[in-house]
Amino acid sequence: MTSQPPIVTSANTPATRLATRLGFLVAGFGIACWAPMVPFAKQHLNLNDAVLGLLLLCIGIGSIGAMVLTGIIATRHGSRPVIIVSGFALLAILPLLTLAPGPLYLGAALLAFGAALGSLDVAINLHAVEVEQSANKPMMSGFHALFSLGGFLGAGLMTLLLSTGSPLLIASLVCAAIMLLAMGLTAPRLLRDKPEASETLFAVPRGIVLLLATLTAIAFLVEGAILDWSAVLITERNLVDEQSGGLGYMLFAMTMVVGRFSGDALSEKLGDAKLLMISSMLSIAGVAVLLSVQQTYIALSGFLLIGLGLANIVPVLFRRAGTQSIMPPALAIASVTTMGYAGILLGPAAIGFIAQTIGLATSFWMLALLLFGVMLSTPKACK
Repeated sequence: MTSQPPIVTSANTPATRLATRLGFLVAGFGIACWAPMVPFAKQHLNLNDAVLGLLLLCIGIGSIGAMVLTGIIATRHGSRPVIIVSGFALLAILPLLTLAPGPLYLGAALLAFGAALGSLDVAINLHAVEVEQSANKPMMSGFHALFSLGGFLGAGLMTLLLSTGSPLLIASLVCAAIMLLAMGLTAPRLLRDKPEASETLFAVPRGIVLLLATLTAIAFLVEGAILDWSAVLITERNLVDEQSGGLGYMLFAMTMVVGRFSGDALSEKLGDAKLLMISSMLSIAGVAVLLSVQQTYIALSGFLLIGLGLANIVPVLFRRAGTQSIMPPALAIASVTTMGYAGILLGPAAIGFIAQTIGLATSFWMLALLLFGVMLSTPKACK
């Protein structure tokens, strides 16, 4: 008689929690390693803002397309195989980004990089939902904090390596090796069970859900702009040199980690509406400081305010999506997630085209205006 595999009775085990945290860490680490590389790619290939924006659009196209396929594959086979394949693909593609001899090659590499990232993002969130539901207590903010921690570590390590004179290829290989170690620990600890075949992974938002999804897209758009354009912005403003271009995102990611680890306690104490209002105001103030001050250390402190503000905007919006009554919570959260990722992946490309016409700094002022819209929408979003 052929032995049957053991039945998984609980998704919430120390092993699955570790795997989930490491999966988020790898995703954040991998995409953050790209941020300090952007100025090098722009200079090496002699790209203007519009062309660079078009290349960054390849990340969004690859990610959005992969997200649709990930939903289908994960429904049939579970999130585990997608996490494994996309995680290892992400670390393998990272060094290839440094070898681009021209814009066409870089665009193809970024397309594949975005596809791996999009698949990993969706699959690890599906894995996190299973673990959180089994635990019967809030855990999502903590999981997402690991994504932010990965961003801080990835940008910090890449910036450190480049600042000490390491060649770009060597720096990317070091970062890829760390991701390889993390994925080696993640793969054997992932859930092996499959979700229900009827599970719905996408729905068109309506009513209050459409508002929540739009606000989420704005928050993610700002985060994507900081990821892809912060190094270019601060180097063009002569706040730092190219080797230190990743410092801005590193500071941003650091306060994102702090904010997300404390987000659940703050929400319980202040309430969602007040927390969303304060978070929006902090983000707007951060953009203003970054763009208005020429003194390096004061200007860079704007990244701290932006990160601290953005940290809890998305968790609050996700929480509201789960408690509204217009749509089933699962469908509402799926809609908010999809539009949110569209913002973070497609928004930075739009920034490039706008910057080509009105300047990069003015484009960032437009982000502050969008965040002001989030602040004004708080009463309706949290009623």
